[in-house]
Amino acid sequence: MTQLQNVQPETSLYIAGEWQSGISTVANINPSDISENIGDYAQASEAQVQQAIAAAKHAQPEWEKTPIERKQAVLQAIGNELIARCDELGTLLATEEGKPFAEGRGEIYRAGQFFQYFAAEVLRQIGDNAESVRPGVSVEVTREAVGVIAIISPWNFPTATAAWKIAPALAFGNSVIWKPANLTPASAVALTEIIHRQGLPAGTFNLVLGSGSQVGNTLINSKDINGVSFTGSVDTGRKVAAATAPNFVRCQLEMGSKNALVIADDADIQTAVEATIAGAFSGAGQKCTASSRLVVMDSIHDAYVEALIKRIGALKVGHALEDGVFMGPVVDGNQLESNFAWIDKARQSGAELACGGERLSLRHEGYYMSPTLFLNTQNSWEVNQEEVFAPMACVIRVANLEEAIATTNDTRFGLTGGIITQSLRTSAMFKQQAQTGCVMVNLPTAGTDYHVPFGGRKESSFGPREQGQYAKEFYTVVKTAYQRPY
Repeated sequence: MTQLQNVQPETSLYIAGEWQSGISTVANINPSDISENIGDYAQASEAQVQQAIAAAKHAQPEWEKTPIERKQAVLQAIGNELIARCDELGTLLATEEGKPFAEGRGEIYRAGQFFQYFAAEVLRQIGDNAESVRPGVSVEVTREAVGVIAIISPWNFPTATAAWKIAPALAFGNSVIWKPANLTPASAVALTEIIHRQGLPAGTFNLVLGSGSQVGNTLINSKDINGVSFTGSVDTGRKVAAATAPNFVRCQLEMGSKNALVIADDADIQTAVEATIAGAFSGAGQKCTASSRLVVMDSIHDAYVEALIKRIGALKVGHALEDGVFMGPVVDGNQLESNFAWIDKARQSGAELACGGERLSLRHEGYYMSPTLFLNTQNSWEVNQEEVFAPMACVIRVANLEEAIATTNDTRFGLTGGIITQSLRTSAMFKQQAQTGCVMVNLPTAGTDYHVPFGGRKESSFGPREQGQYAKEFYTVVKTAYQRPY
């Protein structure tokens, strides 16, 4: 099939199988070099969103009835192309989001794996049979598509997060309307181009770029949407839940976090430091799984902090496409301003700035800051209770494992939690008692597999888990059929 080449940003909406322009455009600025505008991308009108909803509603029954081998081939082809083009698309992602090329490439590769995994899941949709309590009656349990799914995805993992929502939605026979974040439209268009080439029934997949107040609100308030899968802030997640409830639309929310990495008194220092660096500072800390609270036991505190400060000082910050860069810029000026406001709050609370906390002036003008570490902080402080989304971590000193676990759990969030220890007993206690959806032992808090469930507790998540076989709990409905023979 002839490949589509270079969809123009001003015609970057994809509705009912056609590329469209919008009512306006927004500039896509490279955060590594703010003199570069990647393109002016279309913004959808409310009427265009309604058109996408109508198209998705019309196409969904045809897609659901499509033979499973065809569905499997579609998802496999999408995954294969993402992986084959991971260098090219990773460069694009790094350019518009700011994460270093290696992380951008890895994200595209992982997105491809999501599609490949759910391609296989298409062929594993097997129902259950049961004996009835009534003689002569058979029972069959099957799953069917939910219908029209609205997907609202964030900018920090613009392709991977979208992939782990889009792939199962399509695998289980749903149609999709995707609203990505406005900060990363080029990656969204690139994925949409790949999906377009698979020749799905027109309207099965739609891309509507625009703001949350315009496009997002139209989607979540529609009675023709059957499910909403959202990743973003808690405040916005509450609005999604409130909007969908009156229409009895199922929703799946992945929201905030305040993850703790515990450094136990028997931790290997090198393991602890490397896990901290990867968890707290990769992706400029712009991860829902980032280690923003470092809970350190007394006896190892000084040695760990000394080694960590030395390691942070060796990190290279720079342009996302520059060789050897560990940390790129933050995503935009608003995020940078927010980060420095949090640094000021930490200082005002009494935190000791160990390193970082500065805006960096580099060869390219961009949204650069130094990785930041605070010492002598209290868990009750606002900086340790609210999601910051910055390359910033705060050390909280504790006496023992019991206090470390209590501190880990003393938050309204519960996405990930980690511990560095050489003790099986300590790790077992932490795994059992940490009030988080994901637990990491001797690993960074950031980094999950694609074939197992992902999600949190408390205010971090609401609704069924994402990823792996658990994804079917959101993207399918169960039907129980009883039959008596003639």
